[in-house]
Amino acid sequence: MNRKHKLSRSAIGIAVCAFTLSASKEVQLLPAGQFRAKDGRPKDVPHWYIDAALAEIIIAEIARLNNSLVIDYEHQSLLAVSNGQPAPAAAWFKKLEWREADGLYAIDVEWTQRAAAMIEAKEYLYISPVFSYDKKTGAIKSIINAALTNNPALDGMDEVTAQAAATRFSTETQELLTMNLDELLANIRWLLNLPLLATPEEIAAELQKAADVIKNGNPEAAAAGFSLPALLEARNTEIVALRAAAPDPAKYVPIDAMQAVQTELATLRADVNGREVDGLVTAALTDGRLLPPQEAWARGLGGKDIAALKSYLDIAQPVAALSGTQTGGKKPGDSGDGEQLTESQLAVCKAMGVSEDDFKKTLQAQPQG
Repeated sequence: MNRKHKLSRSAIGIAVCAFTLSASKEVQLLPAGQFRAKDGRPKDVPHWYIDAALAEIIIAEIARLNNSLVIDYEHQSLLAVSNGQPAPAAAWFKKLEWREADGLYAIDVEWTQRAAAMIEAKEYLYISPVFSYDKKTGAIKSIINAALTNNPALDGMDEVTAQAAATRFSTETQELLTMNLDELLANIRWLLNLPLLATPEEIAAELQKAADVIKNGNPEAAAAGFSLPALLEARNTEIVALRAAAPDPAKYVPIDAMQAVQTELATLRADVNGREVDGLVTAALTDGRLLPPQEAWARGLGGKDIAALKSYLDIAQPVAALSGTQTGGKKPGDSGDGEQLTESQLAVCKAMGVSEDDFKKTLQAQPQG
């Protein structure tokens, strides 16, 4: 709410409402509907007026003020600037209440002992509120303060007094502006997920980033009548519609069907790979490129990486010693029991990582040439 703009279109009004005054906590400040002062004011509009909607705004603004409003004597808080006299308070109030067909009330009035005694003694009979109003419509905008008075006409309210009231109203308006700005900044920090101590400059920078993102992704954001809440609502509607719509079977495959195909494909690949590994290992065992103790290792390698197995077998050479020799694989002079290995056989064991005992068993299983 732009209070500065409203102030430029507002005037200060002072009215005496001839309500029965007592030193109670409830004091009627303004009547409901249209009203005028007993001296014929206002002069610039047909009448002043207040209704429930206007009262609701005034009540909320007064509640947000840090300080209570004063009820003084004869508007001295406004006259003090010009006459230099003290302006003692007669009472203080902060809470207002609208009563339909009756008017606006202060309902938490705290009277000073002096003021209460003067009211009880009938030394003061009337309450005179000071307020701002719209210069075009006469609508009451805000309550500034009030005073005890016995002068229903208040003919002597001159320009200096009106200026003092305007100055006080401006100060209270600035306080409201500050409070409203703090609340606005707090909401923006929450919206942008910024730290509580983020400065206005940091907030402005993040707002600009957000605005750029929105404009880049939404051409309609450049239009004069663009509304971010409307855009978000439209996007939410689209999301809901997409979630509710059935997927096109020509474009999408059910997850369970895809998983079944993947499982079947993996099984087929494993079967084909197993057959190929089996053929490679069998051939290598037959021609001597693999020794029987190496069979398990070769099958394991082929199951993990058949290309690595093929590379190994491509460079492996058949072991000639396994094909037999003229001495049956024994050194001259051996007893023939095959317990001693030749130097070439020992070299094969070392190269293949095979123990001598396993190699001997393999020799014994080979047919003699």
